[in-house]
Amino acid sequence: MSTTIATTILQQLGGSRFIAMTGAKNLVAEENALIFRLPENLTKNRISAVGIYLEPSDTYRMKFIRQEGAPTFAIDVVAELDDIYCEDLQRIFAQITGLDTRL
Repeated sequence: MSTTIATTILQQLGGSRFIAMTGAKNLVAEENALIFRLPENLTKNRISAVGIYLEPSDTYRMKFIRQEGAPTFAIDVVAELDDIYCEDLQRIFAQITGLDTRL
């Protein structure tokens, strides 16, 4: 499996600066996506994971997830947005999570 798309998504978010600014961790490359965890105690709505998926239209779908702890371990989709252009990834990420992606 190629990690080219996930690497490109990370670069569009800001690369290593994005990771440092947001605390993103456990980055996973999928076929057409980048998925990562966030420190939920720092985000709006306690968002704990984000998935960014490249669509056939060459736009992105962003999925923001909150995982509730024991005893239920429920997963809630806080927001899911479609038709996002690469230049809007950082702005939308910051708007939904409350985390700045750059100084």
